[in-house]
Amino acid sequence: MPARILICTAAFGEGHNSAARNLALALEEAGAEARVTDPCLLGAPVSTRWLCNGYRFITTRFPGIWYRVYLRTADVDFSKQRMPLMRKPERKLGELVETWKPDAIVATYPLYPYFLERLLEGHPNPPKIFTVVTDSIEINAAWLKCPTAEWLVSDAHTRDTMIRGGLPAERVIDTGFPVNPAFSRLTPVAADDACEPFRVLFFTTSRRLQVRRFAKAVLEASPRTEVTIVLGKNVRHLWKKAKEVRDAFPGRVKIKGWTRKVPQLLNSHHVVIGKAGGATVHEAIAARCPMLVHHLVPGQEEGNLRLLESIGSGRLADSPESMRAAVTDLLADNAALWRAMKRRLSVHGRNAGAIASATHVLTRLAR
Repeated sequence: MPARILICTAAFGEGHNSAARNLALALEEAGAEARVTDPCLLGAPVSTRWLCNGYRFITTRFPGIWYRVYLRTADVDFSKQRMPLMRKPERKLGELVETWKPDAIVATYPLYPYFLERLLEGHPNPPKIFTVVTDSIEINAAWLKCPTAEWLVSDAHTRDTMIRGGLPAERVIDTGFPVNPAFSRLTPVAADDACEPFRVLFFTTSRRLQVRRFAKAVLEASPRTEVTIVLGKNVRHLWKKAKEVRDAFPGRVKIKGWTRKVPQLLNSHHVVIGKAGGATVHEAIAARCPMLVHHLVPGQEEGNLRLLESIGSGRLADSPESMRAAVTDLLADNAALWRAMKRRLSVHGRNAGAIASATHVLTRLAR
């Protein structure tokens, strides 16, 4: 009988969902039965959607306010349920565990292990709990204090940070971020590519002016550049501004809406521009695609930028002027800097995190 793995995610940031979906794919490829669920959406759908919309608005428009909220969470004791809003999600998680009877539970959101500690108290044969940490280097106390058998982390730098924070080394496992297993089967743009044209993949935020200003900065940096603008779920909101750029630079701009082909896009472009979220940063690393960060949420995403910088594969370019300068630098001297970044990413070599995580969980269950 295949192992049953319950994967618990939350809609508060795409990194949690992306890690959960990709891990499920890898587990199923390995012969396990995986189920992805969001107890918050199941238990409190209306308030969760309201909170998610508020989270996206504040982190995009008022990141300084979010940073203060983020810092305060370090002092919260999540071992005691003091949040009325989370009581229904906790009960829903308990129902899932009771009815589905998983062999293991993997949390990609830090609150669920605290729920499970209370729910499984006195259980005669509790499922093993694993926590996938979706942040890098800068790790919030909610992750560090959560009651779990093991923490699965994205890189050696993050592992070292968490061990220095007091966690036992043998329980912090460097598996790599759970990127889509497809990354392990795709071939990135080669470091000796001619870069003619120099293809730039641009993941936007919801801000209209940002789309036009940053895309124009890239296109004006060199006549060699071409841009694929990915609007995601903001197609209606951003289409007009993106079309203005396409019309102003004929033949050099493509526009895409929501897409399932992110691995293929990243592996076919020379550089990616995006927000420093965990999913995007680690997908760029998996595709060996250097990254320019145009937006950063203070606190939780600073570590992702630090990881890019420590690898030598990316930098912050959060204004049109700095973006233009960054692209110019990448292309100077026959794209020498871009080629150096590609080689560093090749050495780092993280394109199979979901497969490694799935293998680790199933190996632990087989003992």
